[in-house]
Amino acid sequence: MGTNPIDRYLKDIPEPQKSTLTRLRGLITEIVPNCTECKSYGMPAFKYHGIVIGGFAARKNYCSYYPFSGSTLKTIATHVAKFEQTKSALHFPVDKPLSKKILKLLIFTRLNEICRSSDM
Repeated sequence: MGTNPIDRYLKDIPEPQKSTLTRLRGLITEIVPNCTECKSYGMPAFKYHGIVIGGFAARKNYCSYYPFSGSTLKTIATHVAKFEQTKSALHFPVDKPLSKKILKLLIFTRLNEICRSSDM
């Protein structure tokens, strides 16, 4: 693994979380090809034009996606109702990454929030 913060994070993650999050990473960079991989709040994250648009983490019994916004999950509540969640995270099975459709919805909702609040 390289010196990229996400590579370093994934290096020590056990399976099946590692494969699940690796797949999630690939989908995120496919959806937003110009994003930059980074670390934010101690977790792997993705920036677009310098603003964090999402991140993920492995937990013992689940994985989590963080939209880095307190309103994203509320905005798309009907679309993510089947997932366990907190105010700031969407939880999903350790062996099943979020679908590309759900990820697009999460990311584009977050990007829309950013655009509404700045001159991006």
